[in-house]
Amino acid sequence: MSASIHASHAGAPTPTPSTNGISKVGQSLETIIKWITEIPAVILVIAEIVLLLTNVTFRYVLRDPLMWGDELASLLFIWLVMLGAVIALRRGEHMRLTTFLARMSSAKQIFFETFASVIVLTFMLLLMGPAWEYVKEEWIITTPALEIPHAFRVASIAVGFSFMLAIAISRLMERARLKDFLLSWAIVGGIALLLFIGKPVLHQLGSFNLILFFLVGVTFMVMIGVPIMTAFGLSTMAYLSSVTTTPLIVAVGRMDEGMSGMILLSVPLFVFLGALIEAMGMAEAMIRFLASLIGHVRGGLSYVLIGAMYLVSGISGSKAADMAAVAPALFPEMKKRGEDEGELVAMLSSSGAMSETIPPSLVLITIGSVTGVSIAALFTGGFLPAVVGAIALVIVVWFKNRNKAAANMRRSSGREISQALLYALPAMALPFLIRTAVVEGVATATEVATIGVAYTFIVGLLIYRKFNWKRLYPMLVETASLSGAILIIIGCATAMAWALTQSGFSKQLADLMAVVPGGAVGFLIVSALAFVVLGSFLEGIPAIVLFGPLLFPLARTAGINEVHYAMVVVFAMGLGLFAPPFGIGFYAACAIGKVNPDLAMKRVWPYLGALFIALLIIATIPWISIGFL
Repeated sequence: MSASIHASHAGAPTPTPSTNGISKVGQSLETIIKWITEIPAVILVIAEIVLLLTNVTFRYVLRDPLMWGDELASLLFIWLVMLGAVIALRRGEHMRLTTFLARMSSAKQIFFETFASVIVLTFMLLLMGPAWEYVKEEWIITTPALEIPHAFRVASIAVGFSFMLAIAISRLMERARLKDFLLSWAIVGGIALLLFIGKPVLHQLGSFNLILFFLVGVTFMVMIGVPIMTAFGLSTMAYLSSVTTTPLIVAVGRMDEGMSGMILLSVPLFVFLGALIEAMGMAEAMIRFLASLIGHVRGGLSYVLIGAMYLVSGISGSKAADMAAVAPALFPEMKKRGEDEGELVAMLSSSGAMSETIPPSLVLITIGSVTGVSIAALFTGGFLPAVVGAIALVIVVWFKNRNKAAANMRRSSGREISQALLYALPAMALPFLIRTAVVEGVATATEVATIGVAYTFIVGLLIYRKFNWKRLYPMLVETASLSGAILIIIGCATAMAWALTQSGFSKQLADLMAVVPGGAVGFLIVSALAFVVLGSFLEGIPAIVLFGPLLFPLARTAGINEVHYAMVVVFAMGLGLFAPPFGIGFYAACAIGKVNPDLAMKRVWPYLGALFIALLIIATIPWISIGFL
């Protein structure tokens, strides 16, 4: 999700907690965990912002860098990730697909919710021993600058999984029916027994084990609503323990490695920045200016919606935050002008797909983290592909509105447009400030988010003056929750990608892609189609973590520029992410617009078709991605 998008809006019900004694114990346990995790997580978000901003100040203003700054930021970051993952599990905000659950009967939905909780519980139980053993092994290693045991950092993983285990237990105590719980345990226990007894047979199956564990296993768990992080993690643990002799502590180490990259610290910072610009009124100021320009023409506000998504995406990096900032500001007025609500969500969803490459996209940051491609180059290359997508959407909007009566709205005067522009300029300067700070080397891609936060606070409080301080704590909690949900997937996906690599899958994939006909063009086309499908099921970040390290070297070998390949991949994943019936982003747009998905599904296809043509143009014309590098 790039973004980062929860699938809870897809329509699956949440079982109503009962009121018996066991359920009350579960509720009390959840309440205790809530306060133990939320307050420290909020403090950690604030601490990271202050620490990184201090690092930038000392390095570039005082010319006296803090040698221990990055080390402390890394230590605090992993604690933020794990506490955020606990908060997300408690709040039901881990990324998961509930499309299939929503089509089941109520009784089946309640059973599969219990079954999913039992699977989460099983995963956490498997992790307990290796996670604490990992802490013990890391005790003898000390950090270079702070000179404290490394165990203080990695203890966050064991503590986080322990809290998630407690949450899984409390959730079952609150909501599970006894017969559903017993049946779920019987199924899980039966599968575990079969894997244990069948180890000799599994060792003889060779590569078929990859299909069994990572295709069948992951797909089944995702389809029944198990959080994606659990589907990735449990499949990896089951594969390692059943097919290999690798100790499970190695999987914990790979998870730690996947979540610990300093570049990923930008994820919570940009998530918070996205929420902040909406709360400060800066998104509203930009939309107001665009509406004053073209709000009076046929379909004028539709063009404003596309332009607003382009501008806001350049600030927040979070698709959920982008859509949540734009929809409340535009939808009421568009409905007054007679726009169909299904059409509105179709435009919102497709414009979300269009803007996936706009920096500082979380998917671009992830690509840089796992493949080594320059973040600055990715940021520079991301603007024009989104322009091509925006033009494609504008053509569709024009075609749909060409025969409509002109909007019954007065054209804004030059003075009104100038006033709206003057009012919006401080907000519109933010994306250019962020890009300039990264490209000119003033701050890293991680640190630049803190500059954006500081700028937004100053401008918002002094100029726009719309911020309600009561919103700050919920925003910080949401930042921790969404960041934890995203980054725990990256950790589990990293472990899964490592297991796939060790199995020889990467060589098999390389051999397969090497014989794709058509050379570089054929490789690009196959990659684009593959990532459209992957984006529908996996969402951008886990798909990139799993397949980026495998496919980017192949692209280099085929003579494809890495930035060009990244733009094709990200645009394709955005198309899949927002394409029904599986695209999670589509359901996020429906939830934000408060519209039944059926109303939007039949109207979104012309927009997605235009974006597919835009994808082909981006793939065949490298200059669009690399012309300004």
